[in-house]
Amino acid sequence: MLGGATSTYLDSLALQCMEELGLPGMALGVTDRANLLKASAYGVADIATQAPVTVSTRFEIGSLGKPFTVIPLMQLFEAGVVDLHAPVSRYLSWFKVNSDFPEITVHHLLNHTSGLQRGTDVGPHGLYESWALRDFRPVSGPADYFCYSNIGYKTLGFLLERIIGQSLSDIIRQRVLEPLGMAETSPAVTTQARYNIATGYASIYDDRPEHSSHPLASVPWALYATGDGAQVSTVGDMAAYLRLMLNKGQAPAGRLLAEKSLNIMIYDGVWTGGDFYGHGLATYPVDGRVYIGHGGGNTGFRSAMVIDEEYGLGVILLTNRMGETDPLAEVAQLALTAACADAGGHPMPPLPVRTDPTAIDNAPDYAGAYRSGHGVIELLARDGRLLLKRGNVEVLLEKRSQDVFYVLHADFDLALLEFRREEGQVTELFHGPDWYVREGYGADDTGEPAAFPYPGEWEAYTGDYRARNPELSNFRVAIRKGALTLLHPWGNTSPLVPLDDGRFRIGPDLLNPETLTFSAIADCRTLRVDYTGCPYYRTFEP
Repeated sequence: MLGGATSTYLDSLALQCMEELGLPGMALGVTDRANLLKASAYGVADIATQAPVTVSTRFEIGSLGKPFTVIPLMQLFEAGVVDLHAPVSRYLSWFKVNSDFPEITVHHLLNHTSGLQRGTDVGPHGLYESWALRDFRPVSGPADYFCYSNIGYKTLGFLLERIIGQSLSDIIRQRVLEPLGMAETSPAVTTQARYNIATGYASIYDDRPEHSSHPLASVPWALYATGDGAQVSTVGDMAAYLRLMLNKGQAPAGRLLAEKSLNIMIYDGVWTGGDFYGHGLATYPVDGRVYIGHGGGNTGFRSAMVIDEEYGLGVILLTNRMGETDPLAEVAQLALTAACADAGGHPMPPLPVRTDPTAIDNAPDYAGAYRSGHGVIELLARDGRLLLKRGNVEVLLEKRSQDVFYVLHADFDLALLEFRREEGQVTELFHGPDWYVREGYGADDTGEPAAFPYPGEWEAYTGDYRARNPELSNFRVAIRKGALTLLHPWGNTSPLVPLDDGRFRIGPDLLNPETLTFSAIADCRTLRVDYTGCPYYRTFEP
């Protein structure tokens, strides 16, 4: 068991995380190679009833379940039934992609180098989405580019079903969950899986950047049974899953995977820009050590896991709120660092310092007046804070990232303030579709911002679009400084780059497979947009 001081530290870390991320509930587990060392529950599983989270509360685990698809596949690889470097079409005859590149192999799907898009959850099952890849035109060949692809893992699930002749749920139950003794885990999100599960939550606003002042709303229940991560589990059961990796494929009932197969899953990886992604698992360095980890998210839930092979320890975090995955992964990493310190007799790492988002050291960089055709934004720097003056009201800005700020005001909370610099000097800012220039920069003889030409047909594309897709329910398209731009609801923006075939690539990366295609124009307005295979429709503007 963990020492008392370490256990207290982890409790403090979990409660601080819940407060800062606005989580209703959380379950935390720490395991070594043999036993569950700590299982703790915090907060509530349901806000309305105030039912508490317990160590038996079940959560949707999202992409933490990708290895549950990979493990049976690796078992078939060990048996000589599947060649990881064979084309997917060898095993799934209907699988086709509209491509002049070499065929996509099983290996390419496993480490997200297939050239396929991320995919959507607009339908109740991904089978049609996978079949419809015959209409998808990749811009990069297999192995040329990393792009995290849920549709790739959904296809792997269909491949397993075709080879074994069972449903993916039965395959995962018989080949993974039962040998590991994971009796409280459901292999799919089904109606029967709804017992003792936490209620999932998200911000009540899905069309703007999140803020701690926004209330939470429960998310609709959605059935899910595909290979990209569709399990419901407990912190104790997930600890058993971590022990499989810590023990190099050995399970209580016998060997589940050969050590070589597990090493392929973990270490046969491709650099993503932040870690090495293998076959359903990733590795990343921190302070000279290499860790194994993954994050997960379904609508209303977020999760994270991390393993230290040298110390033989693993941490699992399960929560019932949508939000950014990376902060949760950082908390899991710190929890593991604390557990390893306990095992090695080292001091505990310090708890994270709570930062004040309104404390801005370089606030004078941004102070001044910014002008657009829509009006003027005046910013003030005072006592290490940045304020926006709106009539007689002054509103504190909150820093979100470098040169990006949030304004808690009804006129500004649909988008972030994004500043741009030239030679280190702040010269302009964007807010949603609006472009503002700092006084003395980029203005014409009238003092108004200079005009930038663009094709007239782009005017029809601007506006708000929605779909019943929990992964991305809505977005906006605007013309900013003469450039067609995609405005994501969480605050990020991406230029839309025209392609020769009428589509627009999302972002400047030449190999990014995600595109927008505008169609169905009436009264000089586009009514439909295809987001890499997922249809969105014009909606009213908020």
